[in-house]
Amino acid sequence: MINWKKYKLSDLCEVGRGSSPRPIQDERYFEGGDIPWIKIADATASGKYIYETKEHVNQYGASFSRYLEPDSLIIAASGVSLGQIKFLGVKGCIHDGWLYTSNFNSKIISKDFLYYFLIFYAEQFHNFSSGAAIQNINTEILRNTRVLTPPLPTQKKIASILSAYDDLIENNNQRIQLLEEMAGEISKEWFVRFRFPNYQNTKFVDKDGVEVPHGTKGAIPEGWERLKLRECLSHYIGGGWGEELPKGKNTIPAYVIRGTDFPDFNVGKLNFEVLRYHTKSNLSSRICEPNDIIFEVSGGTESQSLGRTCFMSELVLQRFKKSVICASFCKLLRVNENIVSPFYINELLNRMHDTGELKVYQVQSTGISNYQFEDFIDATKINIPTTDIQDKFNKMISPMYDEIQILGEKNQLLQETRDLLLPRLISGKLSVEEMEFAEMS
Repeated sequence: MINWKKYKLSDLCEVGRGSSPRPIQDERYFEGGDIPWIKIADATASGKYIYETKEHVNQYGASFSRYLEPDSLIIAASGVSLGQIKFLGVKGCIHDGWLYTSNFNSKIISKDFLYYFLIFYAEQFHNFSSGAAIQNINTEILRNTRVLTPPLPTQKKIASILSAYDDLIENNNQRIQLLEEMAGEISKEWFVRFRFPNYQNTKFVDKDGVEVPHGTKGAIPEGWERLKLRECLSHYIGGGWGEELPKGKNTIPAYVIRGTDFPDFNVGKLNFEVLRYHTKSNLSSRICEPNDIIFEVSGGTESQSLGRTCFMSELVLQRFKKSVICASFCKLLRVNENIVSPFYINELLNRMHDTGELKVYQVQSTGISNYQFEDFIDATKINIPTTDIQDKFNKMISPMYDEIQILGEKNQLLQETRDLLLPRLISGKLSVEEMEFAEMS
């Protein structure tokens, strides 16, 4: 750690807090807006950068907000995202829930090194935060943060090593997103627009069996059926929770998938920490089998509706290595594969969730939302494609699901390695002066 020096953060860059138009509901700030307005909710974006946001302000709104250049570092200053650090990927305005650092003194500090230092230091923000209901940090805390910095070449080498891992993770995330979008688009093209292979030579019929042109509302291909969703399920049951440690008859270990795990699960990031102990009788009808679907039926939030799913492929179950069940707020769905493809049903449920169709059966009670599942599977009728169309669909979609899990597993390993290296490199415990490093590809 020779030649490492300590600086106050305010000596290395400008430090400040975002601001927001007041009142933020005033339409004058937002009408025709094309300037990104970065809110705390955007902290959940994957990767180092925030490139887009759902909300925008106009020039008038921007004059009341904090306007920053790309590559400014922003730090979530409050709430559950406290301490989340992102680069601003676009020129835009930031909400007052963000702190920022910009105008870096490039002769002393590398902004990429500072990014990783702040990630390393982020846990301290919780120690310094204040607020009874919502924790938050202020600009003085950030300005006075002491940054231990090696010489600039060393900073750049440290940042280069850590960035290599993050870049690979980001590339894999982009591939995962593309695979998800492809699967959804293929499903929509084949089963909503009815442009499946050889559809041009397929006869379409109305509800009375009369031939009609392709694209006629309510028409389906000849040979397809319409069944209730209930008729497509061979088994369904609510989940369980078990005990944290072996207790009484709760002696059999099994992983538990919760609704909160779904977002990570669906990009291949599996949670191996919720291993609990269950009774033999409780597990007997709840252990997941290949191609089962887990469906969220309780919980949710104002902005997150119920009905999310995750798909238990054979590759997923191999990764867990032990039995898996779903938590009490979910249901295990087992599709009758003699009738319909589980991949088809999973993509259908995803599409219905995205379009808001599933919300019809969601009810609010005692502070949480619950799903009227029995009514849903009775009232929902679905088109059942012919076997050959389903087989072709499975052959296209199944490898996409597996590739997502493979990429997700790679990301977990990359993340674990980066997280082990980061504190040692940033603190100077691991020297990079003699390290040979080739960029990863």
